Amino acid sequence: MRPNIVSEAGLSTRANQWWESIPFFTSAVVIVCGTIYLICLLFGYDSFYEICFLPSAVISRFQVYRFYTSIVFHGSLLHVLFNMLALVPLGSELERIMGSVRMFYITILLATSNAILHLLIALLVAHIPFYRLQNVMDECAIGFSGVIFSLIVIETSLSGAQSRSVFGLFNIPAKWYPLILLVLFQVLMTNVSLLGHLCGILSGFAYTYGFFNLLMPGTSFYSAIESSSLLSTCIRRPKFILCTGGNPSGYIPTYSGQNTSSSGLFSGNIWSNLSSWMPQRETSSQPTQDSRFPGRGRTLSSSQSPVHVDSNLQARLLDNSSPENRSHMIVTETGDRLSDERQPALGTAVAVDRVPAGQQGAVVSDEEIQKLVSMGFDKTQVEVALAAADGDLNVAVEILSQQVHSRG
Repeated sequence: MRPNIVSEAGLSTRANQWWESIPFFTSAVVIVCGTIYLICLLFGYDSFYEICFLPSAVISRFQVYRFYTSIVFHGSLLHVLFNMLALVPLGSELERIMGSVRMFYITILLATSNAILHLLIALLVAHIPFYRLQNVMDECAIGFSGVIFSLIVIETSLSGAQSRSVFGLFNIPAKWYPLILLVLFQVLMTNVSLLGHLCGILSGFAYTYGFFNLLMPGTSFYSAIESSSLLSTCIRRPKFILCTGGNPSGYIPTYSGQNTSSSGLFSGNIWSNLSSWMPQRETSSQPTQDSRFPGRGRTLSSSQSPVHVDSNLQARLLDNSSPENRSHMIVTETGDRLSDERQPALGTAVAVDRVPAGQQGAVVSDEEIQKLVSMGFDKTQVEVALAAADGDLNVAVEILSQQVHSRG
């Protein structure tokens, strides 16, 4: 294989890992919005006046279905692409806290409140005695961006950060962050619904200040839905997040830290967010530790082992290898802490009980121990060295040889 060439499977692998990391409901929204746009594109459907949020149609014909059909339709490829790229980090972070069913309920609640506020403000502006703006009643709004602005407000409040970064260009106070985005989008883009985005921000603030608490059911409501046979297929999927495992309250929790960084698309450099799952060329000759495969390892067909054993660790293992201390703990610096049946958390050390010599047949055979004993090493030291080398004979011999030389 030629060196310094990106693997052909690298892009698809990283894209698959990125997709699998998105929780159930957020990925479902992406699929629904993307599929609807593709169907409209293939069949040439562009009669958005039939499904968009049109205040005049809602008032005159009571077409309440527009509250929800308007958020899943998009007018262009850039429209749906940008909205979904903004939704993925925001929705994923909030869904992991709330749970998939609660996130679905919150989205419906925000979409409803956005539409009601939009309708009320449009009616108010259209009937101002001294300056009427009748065109707001005939404004046709589509897209998921109204809900996204609500999620931006909620996530900003949840993060507890004092300042936020706008596209990685400059920092602003966190409380002004949604409004600055509103102004920037209105100035930089065309055909943007100012009222739709503004109502999304207002709904987000109403939620964070507790105005929707009376509409928020308790945990038993979500548990009853999750236990329903209708959702059994969804719940069994690994991307589904149970509400019972998250926050027990009906409203969103808050972090105690005030400087917590956020994973939102707009909170840092947008290019680093988009390129984080792209394959990169290797620039370092040192192998990196993969958190999915903790432990030491060697490159196959290599004549020299890349494992570098800490001399202090060798001294502690070999000097404390008396028969009375067979049950001591071996600390392996894997960088992962194993939990019961969940994913590992980073930045900790794993303490693994040493298996007694009589139970090591599944890891280190007696034949391998006898080989090293026949070379003149003490059996107890051989067992400890093999444990430190994870059963690798070559590394164990290296440990024992270094110990003999250090004593000599």
